This record gives sequence, C-alpha cells and structure tokens, in this order.
Amino acid sequence: MIKAESPLYDLEIELRDTYSNLVFEPVIGDVCDKVRVEKLFATYNPTVVFHAAAYKHVPLMELNPTQAIDVNVQGTRIVADSAVAHGVERFVLVSTDKAVNPTNVMGASKRIAEIYVQSLGKRRATKFVTTRFGNVLGSNGSVIPLFKKQIEKGGPVTVTDPEVTRFL
Repeated sequence: MIKAESPLYDLEIELRDTYSNLVFEPVIGDVCDKVRVEKLFATYNPTVVFHAAAYKHVPLMELNPTQAIDVNVQGTRIVADSAVAHGVERFVLVSTDKAVNPTNVMGASKRIAEIYVQSLGKRRATKFVTTRFGNVLGSNGSVIPLFKKQIEKGGPVTVTDPEVTRFL
C-alpha cells in the first residue's frame, strides 16, 4: 500500500513561500480511518470542506477495484458523515468527468460517491456541492507524463484503448 505525503509537503512549502502570514497546519490522514477523520473534525472545526482524496488512475483501479470502492466511496462517506456530524456549513466533493455515464471502476466509484453526498444534501443543514474536473494537463493522474516518456524514448505513443478519444 502506498500513501504519498510528498504532494502535501510541496503544497506546504508553496503556501509558506507565497503566503508568509497564513496560519495553517498540514496534517496526514487516511479518509478511510474514521477515528482519525473524526478527531480532525473535532480538533479543527472546519466550516468548509473540500474533499478531493481519491484514486485517479483508471487502469490501476480496474486491477484493484476494492481499493477504488474503499477510498472513493467509503472514504467519501466517512468524511461527508463527519462533516454533517460536526456542523460543517459547506462540503465540496471534487469528482471527475469519468463519473458521467461511468464505463470503468474509477468512474463508477466516484459516481456512487456523488450520489451519496447528493442524498445527504437533501436532508441536512450542510450544503453539499459536487464539481467535476477532467484531466488537467501535467497534473497528478494526467496522461501527459506517460506520453512525454514515450516520445523521449522514440515512441510509440500509446492509448489505453483503440476507441479512446483524447482531448488535449
């Protein structure tokens, strides 16, 4: 099992360099660890939550579907339920364009997460919003680093499926 704290460290450095007066504390946690999530909500009492923790690599999730469900569905449920229990005003679920008519485990798991938070929003004071993003060039999970490596090696540039359409 791999957990990557490096992006959090990079963000911490960037925030400290850019906003020297900003007071914040980076914390490490697992969205599937209900005790840790509850402790963080109780400690920090957030008013707004941006929930972006998710697995994003389609081929890896096809090979590891239970992990996709655990993190993308159960992790979302744990964080969303904690937000409600602690009176969070707004909860923003960062989802993916792959949740639209999902054709793979990753997209389906994110769609289930969307449906869950939408159902909570109908019955709770917490306002739930879902936003979907497509691949951002060069971002974590983007195909661009793979294409770049393939080009540097002289090709070929591959796609995951002959029927896939890439918009760049």
